[in-house]
Amino acid sequence: MKGSKADMPEGADTTKQEQLDPVDTVSSPFATLHIHMIGIAGCGMRALAEMLGRRGAIISGSDMASSAATARLVASGMAVSIGQCADNIPADCELVVYSAAIHEGNPELIAAADRGIEVIKYSQMLGRVMARSTGIAIAGTHGKSTTTGMVAYVLKTAGFDPSFVVGATVDQLGGPSGVGKGRHFVAEACEFDRSFLNLAPKYAAILNVEEDHPDCYRDIDEIIEAFKQFVAKVPPDGIIVVNVDDRDALKCVSDASAEVETFGLSDGCTWQATDLHDEDGLEIMTVMMKQQQFCRLKVPLPGRYNAYNSLAAVAILHHAGVGADEMARLLEQYTGARRRMMLKTVDRGVTVIDDYAHHPTEIQVTLKAIRDYYKPQRLICVFQPHQHSRTRFQLKDFARSFGEADEVIVPDIYFVRDSEREKDYICSNDLVAQIRLHGGEAVYLKSFKEIVTHLKDIVETGDLVVTMGAGNVWEVADEIVHWLREDR
Repeated sequence: MKGSKADMPEGADTTKQEQLDPVDTVSSPFATLHIHMIGIAGCGMRALAEMLGRRGAIISGSDMASSAATARLVASGMAVSIGQCADNIPADCELVVYSAAIHEGNPELIAAADRGIEVIKYSQMLGRVMARSTGIAIAGTHGKSTTTGMVAYVLKTAGFDPSFVVGATVDQLGGPSGVGKGRHFVAEACEFDRSFLNLAPKYAAILNVEEDHPDCYRDIDEIIEAFKQFVAKVPPDGIIVVNVDDRDALKCVSDASAEVETFGLSDGCTWQATDLHDEDGLEIMTVMMKQQQFCRLKVPLPGRYNAYNSLAAVAILHHAGVGADEMARLLEQYTGARRRMMLKTVDRGVTVIDDYAHHPTEIQVTLKAIRDYYKPQRLICVFQPHQHSRTRFQLKDFARSFGEADEVIVPDIYFVRDSEREKDYICSNDLVAQIRLHGGEAVYLKSFKEIVTHLKDIVETGDLVVTMGAGNVWEVADEIVHWLREDR
């Protein structure tokens, strides 16, 4: 099977030209609507602003600092204020949209409420825009940014010109977000704060489901329930692709009204990877669709988990109308998102990588992929825990996740979203002690400055240093890169 038009499922997008009709701003529900966006320069917010502008809305916004993003928005005709105050909201404003980073005490939020203006979250507005498009949403505890990037990249390169919002910068796409003339809108569907429940995609993927976000969910059962509600947003004529090898992910689709397709390595699933073998650290596989060969694919990124991500992307792209041979060729060209096993440098025989991993499973599979692909003499991991609550609830899982590292260096926990009281319950030294109990080598160094000094003392030719975490630990990688280049 080669994904010809005859092989397309009923209702699938069949031609690129059908997806490239110009946006009708006259009939758009956003035409001439005056919208003010608080935090407009964020990657998702600025893409949303551009999409709304393309649909005829009159956009203003504010952000805390000038940047290339604010300059681009101003150049497109939007009024952007630097700094946030009540006077920034135009007199004729009809709707205020705010990013997840905006706090309740923001003066513009308060002013909007006082004036009786409708106020909604970014994710709610994202859902309203998706409802006017052919929505594609990628959900799961891990792999969302990578898979969303894969789908958006192939659609864009294949000529479908989608709009997209990825939770990470993808250099091949020109950034984390973009606005196209096509009908597809590809979005990363985040379960944090149940924001993905504002989306209503025609095509959805569930990559995996694990316990996370203890500040939002009591336990895994609550997480599964939220994913079930997300699945219920997919209409009966839509498609849901789900990881057959993830038991909790399968629970989420048990009551789906849309058609469910499975992907994985198990016999009998809709999209199966067979004949997997390693070639220079990357997986080569045959993709079967309903027991018939669909394509041969070289997974573009290291790690078995990226074989799963690629399978999900293949399934979604097939339903979006991309042919098998074309998608296989384009997927192999995908180079990934920033902070996802991102190679920073190889200098003086030392490799430096930066990665966003901040969940035990992500850490474990990423470190294994790094070791298998780069085969370093020593693997030194600088891990910045993200949130005190997450570290406390998953402490033992974190401690077991560093088995592939020869040394783990832990700075202070990145403080975000937790209460001040949560700080009293756990610290980085607790994680270091648990890693040592599990046989690992670990050390606590409070500041990035201390860590950089330590690395300069111990790093040798053949070593690989990886910085990991959802905070600002990438600054350590940048300092080491600078040191290696400066000291040549």
